[in-house]
Amino acid sequence: MPNQPANLTWTDGQVPVSTRFDDPYFSMQDGLAETRHVFLAGNDLPARFCDGFHIAELGFGTGLNLLTAWLAWEQSGQIGTLRFTSFEAYPMAQIDMARALQAFPALEDHAARFLAAFDGTCCVLPGLSFTMIEGDARVALPSWDGQADAWFLDGFSPAKNPELWESGLMAEVFAHTASGGMAATYTAAGFVRRGLEEAGFTVKRVPGFGRKRHMTRAVRA
Repeated sequence: MPNQPANLTWTDGQVPVSTRFDDPYFSMQDGLAETRHVFLAGNDLPARFCDGFHIAELGFGTGLNLLTAWLAWEQSGQIGTLRFTSFEAYPMAQIDMARALQAFPALEDHAARFLAAFDGTCCVLPGLSFTMIEGDARVALPSWDGQADAWFLDGFSPAKNPELWESGLMAEVFAHTASGGMAATYTAAGFVRRGLEEAGFTVKRVPGFGRKRHMTRAVRA
């Protein structure tokens, strides 16, 4: 079956909302601050960055997480290349990505550079090597030959998109995590934490962003 595009509505003209999952793509409070809190700090970044560091992500969305990580990589003075792989079942049109990312002036330069070089699958720029793997992650991830140093688990709400949080997929995330690697997510749903623990991660519930009291961090020893 061919991949289906994202179906969107817009809240306040800036925040895209998935009509398929009835969930916004990023926090209406401050999506950039949430990404920094959940996915960067949740994975001990940028402190763990090094040449060839590999981030993998479930749910590419607008590209906000990628651009935030890339900006942090550059600001921390890294030498070499940040590798970033996203699994996305419903890719957003680039015109919609550009519109959504206008909400983040701090990312304007990086968004422009990325969108100019992104061919819909890959983007290679100085310091960045990005690949999007389209399709259901439950099918695509088992055959992926990569190992991530950090995972951004950023599917839509587990209550609305449970397929992207099921225990079998969390086991594949663990299998594709390097020793000492980490995973982080905004959700603290019990079944997500149990799935990560059953997969082999050491899991902690830690303070979340904004109105979310808790989030989840996981470490592979």
